[in-house]
Amino acid sequence: MVKIRLTRTGRKHYHTFRIVATEATNPRDGRFNEILGSYDPNLPNNDEKKFVFNKERIEHWIGKGAQPSATVWTLLRKHGINKATAKATRKQLSV
Repeated sequence: MVKIRLTRTGRKHYHTFRIVATEATNPRDGRFNEILGSYDPNLPNNDEKKFVFNKERIEHWIGKGAQPSATVWTLLRKHGINKATAKATRKQLSV
């Protein structure tokens, strides 16, 4: 099963994260299928570079059945992607 989750990058005391699609059995910072975006919690909330993601690719993976982690769902909901839009995307891909 494919998961959409965060992998940690950056340096000590200044972590940044990548949003990746990966197999659920892979380790947190291990192999991944595709990089979907990035998240930098150290930036101020109004900075547009705090959370950068490829909406089309995330909807593609959700449409294929990938399950985002709870943290990724929270970030996506803040930017307009929720379970209802994900289900609509999945229906469009199956038709």
